[in-house]
Amino acid sequence: MTRISVVTGASAGIGRAVARRLAARGDAVALLARGEEGLEAAAEEVRRAGGTALPIPVDVADHAAVDAAADQVEKELGPIDLWVNDAFSSVFAPFLEIGMDEFTRTTEVTYLGYVYGTRAALSRMIPRDRGVVVQIGSALAYRGIPLQSAYCGAKHAIQGFTESVRVELLHDKRNVHVTMVQMPAVNTPQFRWVLSRLPRNAQPVPPIYQPDLAARAVEFAADHPKRREYWVGGSTALTLAANAVAPGLLDRYLARSGYDSQQTPDPRPEDQPANLWSPADGPGGQDFGAHGDFGDEAKNRSLQMWASQHHGLLAGVAGGLLAGAAWAALRR
Repeated sequence: MTRISVVTGASAGIGRAVARRLAARGDAVALLARGEEGLEAAAEEVRRAGGTALPIPVDVADHAAVDAAADQVEKELGPIDLWVNDAFSSVFAPFLEIGMDEFTRTTEVTYLGYVYGTRAALSRMIPRDRGVVVQIGSALAYRGIPLQSAYCGAKHAIQGFTESVRVELLHDKRNVHVTMVQMPAVNTPQFRWVLSRLPRNAQPVPPIYQPDLAARAVEFAADHPKRREYWVGGSTALTLAANAVAPGLLDRYLARSGYDSQQTPDPRPEDQPANLWSPADGPGGQDFGAHGDFGDEAKNRSLQMWASQHHGLLAGVAGGLLAGAAWAALRR
């Protein structure tokens, strides 16, 4: 039976990689995004991978449009089994250099876009009592960093919103699940088209991971959605642990390092596109694909992610080793 999956932000970056990954396992994939060039290219990749593609141009900040897209998916493909929220926008600048209209727009896309997508999915899944929603999160859902106040605020909001919805589903004993995947810095094209007022090119904070790794994590979460969230990458685990234990120390560390670590040595081009208000891959624009410019240093494997996905196995092995050591000690 073919699974019906929806991916927002599917025209580039993690969303694009997730769409390919789901197609490779035979899903019919509805791709939601604004950029027509990226959408069509993503749809072609889905078809080449063996899946059925349904590209739908939509701005996730428009609730009615998102709901209409969900209707279209169910009419043309069938009942939605999986909804992946990934669409986002951002502004790289100190808080006082971000216009309030820009802050509002980032919040509408990055936070409310998830709210609208989750509502569209759950309103259809709950009556059938089956389905999964995966929220693409970030270490920044727990730990704010400088120069990304709008994005960090939105990711924190998604975290709280998702927890609330998850508990409601548990209370009602629904067979519908919402899980979140907290990502590290990922080599996506966003750094080519994010609205930036930084003097130098924006970059992900190292260590950097490939979007293909992120896509594998999303697929695993979709197939094991009873787990409340997953962490991807050792840097994510270390950041969240440090923030829980010594947030003030982390404040001071980020105050010293957070500006330089988010910029390359190269000056930012004056003509760099910005996709906050309109897609950089709109008509006549460029297809940016899944990968960014940092492939030479990006990792495609994570021991931490494997351990996170197999913690039961590791606990069993550790328990067995302890039991064996105890038995050996008793026989002495």
